Amino acid sequence: MQILFLGPPGAGKGTQCKRVARQLNIPHLSSGDLLREAVKAGTAAGTKAKSYMDQGILVPDEVLIAMFRDKLSSSECARGFLLDGFPRNVAQAEALDHLLGDIKKDLSIVIDMNVDPGLLAERITGRRCCSNKACLTPFHIKFQPPKQEGVCDACNAPLMTRDDDKEELVGARLKTYNDQTAPLIEYYGKRSLVKTINGEGDPDAIFTELLKALKVPAA
Repeated sequence: MQILFLGPPGAGKGTQCKRVARQLNIPHLSSGDLLREAVKAGTAAGTKAKSYMDQGILVPDEVLIAMFRDKLSSSECARGFLLDGFPRNVAQAEALDHLLGDIKKDLSIVIDMNVDPGLLAERITGRRCCSNKACLTPFHIKFQPPKQEGVCDACNAPLMTRDDDKEELVGARLKTYNDQTAPLIEYYGKRSLVKTINGEGDPDAIFTELLKALKVPAA
């Protein structure tokens, strides 16, 4: 099964993607993780990507596509894959279509995680994570608070707020998603690939709905 997840920042997409990938035993592929993996492995695409990253420049689409081509063509993805955070816009989606055509694969379903904008802001600004890079356990001051305020349950390191989760940046992040990524819902909807899931409420209940949408029996 080849799955693409869409959803604005704060929709809970990352958490559910990991659970679905484990349930289906397929790789969970995000552009950030693939970039780091390709750079570490020293692949041709990774070497090109590093040259841009070292200059603080966004990695061009053609380099990202080359990186995804390497990964999606590998034996690791023979049983399927789950895409998270890529494509981010219509141009990238069109490039992905060509790539998938070349390797004779198709997207099976596109999941759209839908959440009220007001709740998104609350979710994002309340997120915290462990400052210990070897831990990075996530928390939320309302929905998943630590036992001791400001301290990681797992390793007792201080908690921190990611720079892009700060309140002054939330509006810009949501606008970027609405302007660039949300049009993909219509793009894939024309092929009847999109299944919208309510991303509000209990995470376990949301996961159950996702499995139903994917026609996968619960464990």
